[in-house]
Amino acid sequence: MAFLSESFDINELPVGNSGSFEPLPAGWYTATISQAELKDTKAGTGQYIKLRYDITGPTHQGRVVFGNLNIKNANPKAEEIGRQQLGEIMRAIGLAKVTDTDQLIGGQLGIKLEVKQDDQYGASNEVKGFKSLSGSAAPAAAMPAASAPASGKAAPPWAKK
Repeated sequence: MAFLSESFDINELPVGNSGSFEPLPAGWYTATISQAELKDTKAGTGQYIKLRYDITGPTHQGRVVFGNLNIKNANPKAEEIGRQQLGEIMRAIGLAKVTDTDQLIGGQLGIKLEVKQDDQYGASNEVKGFKSLSGSAAPAAAMPAASAPASGKAAPPWAKK
C-alpha cells in the first residue's frame, strides 16, 4: 500500500473530455501541427513523417488527429503520395523549403478529414486534404516573380535561426 501525500476530492478534480476517441465527422477543420517526427517504416526500408494535428476549430477544439507522410518508401506510389502531401502542407503553412521536421511544428492550416473503416480497429480519421488558412503567406517559390522580394539574400521569416 502507498499513502498519498494529500487527499483528493472528486468534486474538486477537473473534468476531462470523457475519453472520447470516436472519429470526428468528415469535413474541413482548422488545425495546428504540434508534433512532427521522422520515423523508420516497420520493414526498415523507408521513412515517414509522423504528424500530430491539434484541432482548433470550427468545432471539436482540443481533439487530436494523427497522420503519416511517406517520404521514402519501397512502393513508388506511396512515396509519391507522401511527397505530394508534404508539398501541400508546405504550401498551406507558407514554407518554401524544409530541412528539419521541426520547421513544420506550429504550422496552422486547414485539414480535410475522412472517416475510414478498419476491420481490426474500427472507425478512425484519415487526413485527406490540406489548405491554407486565410492570411497565410504563400511560399516564395509559389509567388509570381513580380511579387518576389528584390533581394534573395534576406532569410525568409519562417527560417530557423
